[in-house]
Amino acid sequence: MVTGCLVIAVDGPAGAGKSSAARGVATKLGLRYLDTGAMYRALTWWLLNQGLDLTDPAVVAAHARRPLIEVGTDPARPAIAVDGLDVSGPIRGRAVSNAVSAVASISEVRAHLVAQQQDILARACAAGEGIVAEGRDIGTVVAPQATVKVFLTASEEARASRRSADLAADPGATPDVTRDENKRRDRADAPQTVMADDAIEVDSTVLSLDEVISLIVRVAGERGFPLAGGGNPGHARPGSHQVPENSMPPSRADTAWLR
Repeated sequence: MVTGCLVIAVDGPAGAGKSSAARGVATKLGLRYLDTGAMYRALTWWLLNQGLDLTDPAVVAAHARRPLIEVGTDPARPAIAVDGLDVSGPIRGRAVSNAVSAVASISEVRAHLVAQQQDILARACAAGEGIVAEGRDIGTVVAPQATVKVFLTASEEARASRRSADLAADPGATPDVTRDENKRRDRADAPQTVMADDAIEVDSTVLSLDEVISLIVRVAGERGFPLAGGGNPGHARPGSHQVPENSMPPSRADTAWLR
């Protein structure tokens, strides 16, 4: 268990803005960054490339430990490699997105990757760096002792629009299609997507990326960790979010930040 170290957990469903927010917080606070979802995607990509039946839990479990998955923790360059091959691009495609939930639901897979994720967090803390980790069960399973826990949500429409923009090169990834795909993933990922009792829920539908990042940084300050650039933290409580005073809701374009 990691203690005495700044660990920020950012959980939530697909398209809520977890990756963008978590990377932004890590950059602003000078912390490491871990995208746990990329690890499940990398394994899923490898299984698909092997031509294996992902609907057979026994087959997936038997092969889960075969590929070497390496994940970078630099928020400026969060690389992910499988057996030495950079798969940062391929793992974001729809084929992987539509198959990853089945892989991530298998207990042997979760045990294997959660152990790796906890080791990465422990090593970051041992180096005195701290880390921001994002996924679906960071605050409940991977790092239940995390200093700051955020559960990031957004409306179905906002999440679908963000995901569709992320897949702009795919003409079939319309907002309607991605909305349906998100709904299927939500149902499949529901057992793993649980908000921790002590997490702060943030609805990012009408918040800009900078506002979400600032909110999380302020909460870290409230937990006794200094804010980058100084300043006084605002106030937030479990189950709430706070929009900066005198700020107007951002335009729809301002909320088109991804993942």
